[in-house]
Amino acid sequence: MKKTPLYQKHVDLNAKIIDFGGFLMPVQYEGVNAEHEAVRTAAGVFDVSHMGEFLLEGEGALETIQAITTNNAEKLVDGKAQYTCMPNEQGGIIDDLLVYKMADHKYLLVVNASNIDKDFSWIEKNLKGDAKLTNVSDSYALLAVQGPKATFALQSLTDEDLDAISFYSFKEGKFAGVDNVIISATGYTGAGGFELYIPAAKASEVWDAVIESGNKVDLKPCGLAARDTLRLEMGYCLYGNDITDETSPLEAGLGWITKFQKGDFTAKDIIQKQKEEGVKRKLVGFELVDKGVARQGYDIVDANENKIGFITSGTMSPSMKKAIAMGYVATDFSSEGTEVGIKVRNKILKAKTVKFPFLK
Repeated sequence: MKKTPLYQKHVDLNAKIIDFGGFLMPVQYEGVNAEHEAVRTAAGVFDVSHMGEFLLEGEGALETIQAITTNNAEKLVDGKAQYTCMPNEQGGIIDDLLVYKMADHKYLLVVNASNIDKDFSWIEKNLKGDAKLTNVSDSYALLAVQGPKATFALQSLTDEDLDAISFYSFKEGKFAGVDNVIISATGYTGAGGFELYIPAAKASEVWDAVIESGNKVDLKPCGLAARDTLRLEMGYCLYGNDITDETSPLEAGLGWITKFQKGDFTAKDIIQKQKEEGVKRKLVGFELVDKGVARQGYDIVDANENKIGFITSGTMSPSMKKAIAMGYVATDFSSEGTEVGIKVRNKILKAKTVKFPFLK
């Protein structure tokens, strides 16, 4: 099992530790609801150093990205980031990722922890021209400081104007006395805030500085459980649950990051055909009408109890105080307000389809 550079910090804080993507990670400290509430109303800090980082350099770097991802990276300028995904040859999703343009011919790709080896191998196999790929994951620690008071909590730690870093933009500079920190506004909670890419050897001192500076807004350390409830309220996909090698970007509602006009990319013809003919299933949101919680893997059924889909993620929303879920259903059942049943053990609970995000 791998450990992040901050593992001992989590142990010292009595966090509950679990295996996630091959890493020992904190799932919660004080409790999911308290940590979730802190992020929605003030600020919380997550150790997400398990994420993978690859450096892609050379004159073939952009050509490589354009060939292996669905979004149009040509639109990126220095200091901007982009959400995208990598399709496989069948049109499924190898991974969803962030692309940061550091400079001309130099990009940082941020991938999911459980997919680091798979992604590296795929990209390396598809390099164009003189493009060079380096796995720099062990060089970085990554903190996500999220919440409406994150800017106030962090501003005293840097001379960079945090208010000037717009959504999906980043700056590289000094933070908490540490050089070469990437300060990025690409959150996964819908609550605002920043990600801090820190030289791994400096992770502990930056963590301590964030906790201390965050005291003025009651910032809390937060675990993966709160991260999951926060992203689910926003309808954000989690790789391995809502998107996989078997799901296409269009089925998953990721048409907005699928740019057919940019030129050729992996499985473009397959995905374009889906667009023209329409997909047979869609990822949609559900609110439960009956009491209960829908969990990953539960069947979704029609009025005659015929299976029409399955749940990919589900929870009791701490903000909304109601059960919400995401899942794939046959397209005929995907429009807003459609009533369906969800099989929870030997009961069928009533639910209705709703638009993302759940938390308006």
